[in-house]
Amino acid sequence: MPLDQVAEGDLLAVTETAAIAAAQTMGFGDEQRSDQVAAEAMRRTLNDIDIAGRVVIGESQRDQGSMLSVGETVGALKGKKGAPLLDIAAHPLEGNHQCAMGAPGAVTVLASAERGGLLQAPDTFMEKIIVGPTARGVVHLDAPVPENLRNIATAFRREVTDLTVVVLDRERHRRLISDIRGAGARIRLIPDGDLAAGISAAIRGTSVHAVMGTGGASEGVIAAAALRCLGGEIQGRLRAFDDDQAEHLAKLGYQDLDKIYSTEELARGENIVFSCTGVTEGELLRGVRFFGGGVRTSTLFMSLKSGIIRFVDTIRREETGSPVRFR
Repeated sequence: MPLDQVAEGDLLAVTETAAIAAAQTMGFGDEQRSDQVAAEAMRRTLNDIDIAGRVVIGESQRDQGSMLSVGETVGALKGKKGAPLLDIAAHPLEGNHQCAMGAPGAVTVLASAERGGLLQAPDTFMEKIIVGPTARGVVHLDAPVPENLRNIATAFRREVTDLTVVVLDRERHRRLISDIRGAGARIRLIPDGDLAAGISAAIRGTSVHAVMGTGGASEGVIAAAALRCLGGEIQGRLRAFDDDQAEHLAKLGYQDLDKIYSTEELARGENIVFSCTGVTEGELLRGVRFFGGGVRTSTLFMSLKSGIIRFVDTIRREETGSPVRFR
């Protein structure tokens, strides 16, 4: 079966089922448990789909709850000749802390592409700048912060003081935060979840104009897949914070740590599919809602090849177990 004939509903179900599983742990304060049940549900659902998938990005080794490891094969057709060959980038639960604490912004995320379509990012950090389609082509990772903000404001036909930039609340970003505020822009500090923030920057109406700072490299690749579908832009550079990490990157073949990766280099595939389902309430997606007759989920689903961007509202009824989706 050709890659473009893989059922969209099957890939949608992967993040939906992971979100439902994670939501059942919401508020109990166990981050690892939330992470594990989401990953287990995602794997089970992937193994029911008629694909031969290879995980090129799982949760990082910093997240010990991961049950989806890099190099793992998934799919009902793995090992079978003629099966659609997919590379899978999975983040079963972004925001496990938010989920465990019952806080906003937790999501489940999956990106897929044909073999070789997604960069197999190492377990390290990435310096990033992310903008939506309006500001695509007017920023540069090495440009001074005030210059980037002026260019973004010009692209939006606004003043710098009208802009909101999302930054992870980390000590390493103290200088960045000072530069952004010094230029006159607003900052939205977030505890985790720069992947979801990057997607929000590419969607009008979220009041996010850019994401700046250093976060996970794997999240940068998944964000690039989403931005390919949305027409946005990410520029990223791998970061080694100590000699051991630099040596690890060198062994993996990443010799030039000054290289800036473009959106297309991070996610080069032409058959990219992206799905993101809310676990807890967020600005972009509603969280999982349980009710007497079943459960309801909200998902952003995108396909690069077909040009489809859908917000999908799904109700699973207890008496049938079958999903009813509204787009």
